[in-house]
Amino acid sequence: MARRTRPRRSPGSPEAPTLPEGPVEIDTGTAHLERDPDHPERVTLHVNGVPSSALDLADPGFLAFEYMQQMAAVLALLPPGPLRVLHLGAAGCALARYVEHERPGSRQLGVDVDARLTTLVREWFALPRSPLLRLRADDAGRALEGVVPGSYDVVVRDVFADDRTPEHLAGTAFAAAAHRALRPGGVLLANCADRPPLTLARRELATLARAFGGDAAAAGRLAAVAEPGVLKGRRYGNVVLVAVRAAEGEEDGAGAAGGPPARPDLGDPALGRGLRTLAVPARLLAGDDVARFVGTAAALP
Repeated sequence: MARRTRPRRSPGSPEAPTLPEGPVEIDTGTAHLERDPDHPERVTLHVNGVPSSALDLADPGFLAFEYMQQMAAVLALLPPGPLRVLHLGAAGCALARYVEHERPGSRQLGVDVDARLTTLVREWFALPRSPLLRLRADDAGRALEGVVPGSYDVVVRDVFADDRTPEHLAGTAFAAAAHRALRPGGVLLANCADRPPLTLARRELATLARAFGGDAAAAGRLAAVAEPGVLKGRRYGNVVLVAVRAAEGEEDGAGAAGGPPARPDLGDPALGRGLRTLAVPARLLAGDDVARFVGTAAALP
C-alpha cells in the first residue's frame, strides 16, 4: 500500500516523460517498466525481473513498498529540515524522491552498480537535479568506504544480488564504514530480506550492535521493523534494521552530557504507534525487545 502525501513535481522536471513499453538493455541485464492499469501515473521498475522501485510520476511523495514506508516513519524522528542522505542501491530513486518532497533542499547521493540504469532513471522519472540528487555508478561498498567521515545524516542500504544482500554489504566492515560515514546522531536504515528463523537479520543486528556501541539496544539506538508475520517467522519478507550513531558527548551506557541525546530515540512510543497505523501495520522491536530478538546470534565476519 502507498503512503499518500501532497503531490509536488520536482522543479525543472518534465511533465510527461516518455517511457519505454518493453524491456530495455542495461549493464547488468534488462530493465522493464510496468504500468499500473488503475493508476496510469504509477510505474514499477523491474530490474532483471525483480521489482526494484515503484513510483508515481505525478507524486514524489508516493511510496508503494511497505519497507520504504517503514523507513519513512523512522526518518520522521529526525529534526525538521533538509537532510544529507546516501542511498546505496539507488534503482529508481523512489525514497530519494520522497526525501526531497518531504524535506526540500536535501542533498542526496544515489549509488548503483549499473551505470546505464542511472542514466535511464534520469530520463524516465522526475528526479531532483544535481546537486540535490547526484547519481553515481559504483559498487556500493567501495562508494561507502570513500565517504568523508561524518558526511551524512542518513545512510540507506537497499542492495540485493538475487534475493540476498551481498556479503560485503552485511558484515563487520560494512557496519563500521556506515558508522563512520554518519554524523553523530545519524541513522543507518538497512533493508534485510530474510527467511524463517530470520538468522541473517539477527546476525546483522548483532553486527550493528558491535559497530554502534554495546549499549545501542538499551539506549534506543538499535531497532528492527517488519510486518508481524515476518517477525514471527511465518514467511520470507523484509526486515528494516535501524542503527543510530551516538550523539556527541554520549558515552557508552549513559546519556549525552548536559541533557537528552541530540539524536533519534528508537524506543519513542510515537514511532511504534506510527508503524502500527500504516496501511500494512508493522511492528517495532527496540530496547529489550530487540535485544531478545538478537539473543545469542553471532556477529557477521
